[in-house]
Amino acid sequence: MTTRSETQTDAQWLGAEIREVRKARGLTLADLSRQVACSVAYLSRIERGTTKVSVELLAGISAALSVDPAWFFPKRRGSGPLERAHVVRAGDRRPLSGMYTRPTVELGFKDELLSSTLSGECYLLLSRFAPGKGNPPDRLEGYVFEGEQHGIVTAGEIVLTLGGEEIVLRTGDSFSYPSTIPHRFRNNATTESTMVWAMAPVRISW
Repeated sequence: MTTRSETQTDAQWLGAEIREVRKARGLTLADLSRQVACSVAYLSRIERGTTKVSVELLAGISAALSVDPAWFFPKRRGSGPLERAHVVRAGDRRPLSGMYTRPTVELGFKDELLSSTLSGECYLLLSRFAPGKGNPPDRLEGYVFEGEQHGIVTAGEIVLTLGGEEIVLRTGDSFSYPSTIPHRFRNNATTESTMVWAMAPVRISW
C-alpha cells in the first residue's frame, strides 16, 4: 500500500490518485495515452507529480477512467498527517458506483469506498441495496472474475446466489469465497439492506 506523507505536493497527490484509478481499471499508461491523445511520457510525469495537469486534460483523463474529476480531490481532514492520509470520515466517502460499467439498476446496489486508497492489495466498500420486490422474473447471470470477496451484512437481508445455491444472509452473517465462483446479490427485504465487504485484488470494472 502506498504511504502518503505530509510532504507530498498537491501535484504528487493528484498524480498518485490518477495512477490508482488507472491501475484499478486495468489500464496501462499506453492505454490511457491513446484515449486522451497525450504522450505516455507526459502522463508518466503527471502521475509522478513532476508536472501539473491542465483542467482540460484532467477532464479528459477523468472521462477515460469513467470517474468524476472530484474523485481525485478527496477530503483529507484530521489533526495529524497520518490521520489525514489514512482515515476516511463517514461524510467524506467517495462513491464508486459511477465508475462501474454496469448501471446501478442492473447491479441492484450503490457502493461507497471505505478505504483511504486504491493502491493496496484489497479495498473495503459499503454497499447499499434499495428495498427489493421479491424474486426477479428471470434468473440473473452471476459475476465471475479472479480474486476473492469477504463481507458481512450490517443491516437487512441479502440473498447471495453463489454457484447454483441461493443463500439468505441476515444482519451479522458474513461470507468469504473465491470470486471465480459465479455470484450475485439482491435485497429481498422491504427496507434498505447494507453490506460491508472487501475485494481483492483491487478491481474497478463491474
